[in-house]
Amino acid sequence: MTTAVVVGNPRPASRTLGAATRLASELTGTPPDLVVDLAAAGAGLLEWDDPETGRLVEQVGEADVVVFACPTYKGTYTGLLKLFLDRFEARPRPAVAVPLMLGAGPGHALAAELSLRPVLAELGFTTVRGLYVLDSQHDDPAAFAAWLEQVRPVVSALHRSGAPA
Repeated sequence: MTTAVVVGNPRPASRTLGAATRLASELTGTPPDLVVDLAAAGAGLLEWDDPETGRLVEQVGEADVVVFACPTYKGTYTGLLKLFLDRFEARPRPAVAVPLMLGAGPGHALAAELSLRPVLAELGFTTVRGLYVLDSQHDDPAAFAAWLEQVRPVVSALHRSGAPA
């Protein structure tokens, strides 16, 4: 199983990156094969024909499991993540997408479900229930435990079945 992490936090090496990498490892039992920290991608995200961005889109789209993570900005995902997602053609793909969002308070607890998960499904990913974690708990295993208990078997079953998106 190949695993990718895509992080749309405008700060490089962010808490979001740490949380997403932890989640991918806990979800699959191994560290992610590909980590895309969009803050480090640079101006190529703005150039439609940028070969490096195109390569990253292709690699992410071919992964078995992809954690898409970002902080909650104005109740939704960041513009940086949107720039990357805009590169994906809407078509069925084999990857299972895992929406992860971090935020300062519980007021945006449904952001992963209401804003990020629908766009991932529209792009053709098979999606699982999103996870929202408080910034203050980004490195606390307890913040992930109940979600992992419910979702880990689903991701495993989807991967084994090879279910199309």
